[in-house]
Formats: sequence, structure tokens, C-alpha cells
Amino acid sequence: MIIDVHGHYTTAPPALEAWRKQQIAGLDDPSVAPRAADLRISDDQLRESVESNQLRLMDERGIDMTVFSPRASFMAHHVGDFRTSAAWAALCNELCFRVSRLYPERFVPAAMLPQSPGVDPATCVPELTRCVEEYGAVALNLNPDPSGGHWTSPPLTDRSWYPLYEKMAEYDVPAMIHVSTSVNPAFHTTGAHYLNADTTAFMQLVQGDLFRDFPTLRLVIPHGGGAVPYHWGRFRGLAMALGKPPLEEHVLDNVFFDTCVYHQPGSDLLFDVLPARNILFASEMIGAVRDVDPRTGHHFDDTRRYAEAAGLSPAALAGIQEHNARSVYPRLDALLKRQGR
Repeated sequence: MIIDVHGHYTTAPPALEAWRKQQIAGLDDPSVAPRAADLRISDDQLRESVESNQLRLMDERGIDMTVFSPRASFMAHHVGDFRTSAAWAALCNELCFRVSRLYPERFVPAAMLPQSPGVDPATCVPELTRCVEEYGAVALNLNPDPSGGHWTSPPLTDRSWYPLYEKMAEYDVPAMIHVSTSVNPAFHTTGAHYLNADTTAFMQLVQGDLFRDFPTLRLVIPHGGGAVPYHWGRFRGLAMALGKPPLEEHVLDNVFFDTCVYHQPGSDLLFDVLPARNILFASEMIGAVRDVDPRTGHHFDDTRRYAEAAGLSPAALAGIQEHNARSVYPRLDALLKRQGR
């Protein structure tokens, strides 16, 4: 199998964005605020939205299953307050669940959390519980910067995050560390903020001792880990200076990286620097980079090509494309076994 652990519902029917715009307008004029019941999207509309987009490309590229979560840039946790985010997350999570119900052998949901700047992360636990227990979510997306590029939250190692980690440990679900839209003009959302966040999250984990308190916690850092593979020597040296164990002992039992790197040399570096057991296949398709690379004639985000051209051993390639995901996402593994796969 080939399992893509990083998919977002970027092609949701236009009614979803229209509802969101009305919700935002309602922050200034409560009389126009929509109700959840005002969003009406049929199963046929859901089918149309994925069959000509994600499913078509999955079939073309030989991807069997995608871990499917709400559109990252749409999370926009900086908008409104907790109630705003809670209503929005509930709608987005339900749509991903409905898609997974329509195509149970192709999509499995991951939860968006109703985070809000300055609000206790523990308030997100009920939505996580609902998504795991009612929707069969196998993971969640955790935003380390709900402020949208201003970084007002404490580091991921701060105890304020612990209620979420406790619930993750209880359910045995991993989190992908994924920011949302940047409202800071200094940081382009997908070209800077995403990659900055990947690098920042990893360094926070190096600085702290989170996994001493949560030895079974698993975190996935997307987009190839940002600067992590390129500056692995810097991180090793900083860990030494901080008096931490070697990175292999300090973080690599708990931290994993995906293959959303959109050229061959970068992908080769990822595979060369990091242990194969810590790498999960992903494409983030359809996501930030949607064009065809004129140098190759293939889409930038066709990451299967990079993995299969990297000279990996058959065992390493199989691990990256399937087995590592089954290990890091045990609820996904259990689902696939129930399906006879």
C-alpha cells in the first residue's frame, strides 16, 4: 500500500467558504451570524469535490489511502474567539468524516481542533474526543501558533498543552504539528510560516523534555521538517550544548517527518539525513504547490516519484510508503486490518 498521511480538504464545496465568510461577518453584526444548520452540502456535492480532484490524482499516482483533515489555511484560529473556532472546527471535521464515509477505503479523517489565541488548550479536548469516538479520527492537527504568525503561545513543551497530550496518549493518536494562515505580513503563509513553524516546533522539542513525561506521544512534523534535515548538524550541536541526550535518544522515538518536499535533491537529503523509520510518505495534495514543474514535466507535489528515485532499499521504501504510517497511526492500522488490508 501507499498511505499519504498529509491530505487536506482544500476542494470543499463553495458553500463552506460562504458560510465561513458569513460567520466572520457575524462577529461585527450578530444578526447575520449563521447557524450550523444553514450549511447544506449534499453527498453528491462531496463526491464531485473529491472525485475530480484528490481521488483522481490519488488514482493517477497510485496512492491507496489519505489521512484527510480540514484545509490548514482555513483553520484560521486567530479569527474570533473560542466559540467561533469551535463552531468552525465542528463543521469542517464533519465534512471530512462524511467524505471518509463515502470512500471508506480511500480516506480516513484527522481532526482540526478549535484552538484560539490565549485560550487554554484543554478546551479542545471535547472536540478531539468527539472526532475520535464518533468519526473514527486517527490523528489531529495541532497548531503551535493560533495567533496566525505572531507566536503568542507558549512552546509545545509547556504544561499548558498537557491536557491535549494526555488525551492523545489515552487514544493513542498522533498529532501533525501544522500552523494555519499567517496574518503577519512578514511571513508568507505557505512559503515561510509553515516552514518556520516546522523548524520552530522541532527546536522546542529539542530544548524541552516533553517525551520524558509522555513516552508514547507521537508528533509528525510536516513539509520534510522545515530546516531540520538541512541543519541536522546544528540541531545535534545545540542539543549537546543544552546538555540533552543525542537526538536519536532525545526525540526520534517520538518525532516523525513527512515527505512533502517538492524536488528531488531536497527529498534525497531528507532520506539521507533522517532514519527511514522516522519518515512517512505524504504529498499534501491538493495543497500549497499545485503546478507542473517545467523541469520534470510532473507536478511538484507528486512526491511518490521522489521517493522511488532516491535509491532507497526496498525495505526502507516500503516502510516510508506504508509500514511507518501503520506504526505511527495505530488506529489507521486497525482500520486497514478490519478492511482486510
